[in-house]
Amino acid sequence: MSGQERREEILTILKNSAKPVSGLALAKRLDVSRQVIVQDVALLRANGEEIVSTNRGYVASAERRCSRVFKVIHTDDQVEEELDLYVDFGGRVEDVFVFHKVHGVIRVNMNIRSRVDVRQYMQDISTGKSTQLMKLTSNYHYHTISAEREEILDMIQEELQKRGFLAKLQDYEPVDFWKQKTEQDDLPENI
Repeated sequence: MSGQERREEILTILKNSAKPVSGLALAKRLDVSRQVIVQDVALLRANGEEIVSTNRGYVASAERRCSRVFKVIHTDDQVEEELDLYVDFGGRVEDVFVFHKVHGVIRVNMNIRSRVDVRQYMQDISTGKSTQLMKLTSNYHYHTISAEREEILDMIQEELQKRGFLAKLQDYEPVDFWKQKTEQDDLPENI
């Protein structure tokens, strides 16, 4: 199997999987090393494929989605409510990130698509082995939320505002965190 054929097979596996697929599982299935899989995924991404790395494996997006960054603030007790809000409206929580005045943007992929994913996240975070990123910035944090249509993102924004979760950007914060890449914008992201 050539490298191109292997990358096409990786993409097919990821697009047809209902759950994340680990690099190790792909390596075993395609009889290559995990490092070869990592390199193939990097090449696929460079060619415009939307492949997200999660703590449970790789996920490929079969459809083009709209996305919007929301700056939010809430208490620890409201984390689950906030995440449920996104998925209940049909949104996907792509990531969580904070803007730290010293360290800049600190970002983690989440890929939360359903209440089952929310419960798993809540269970994982409740072990106390780690703390949520929002603790670095007095509970202020950001999520990139994707959805099938802009109208869904509008409804999510309205509901965040209604519940008091939506936070105002400050002057020192960059407004365009994850701008869409344009043809002349070939520079790598600064994160």
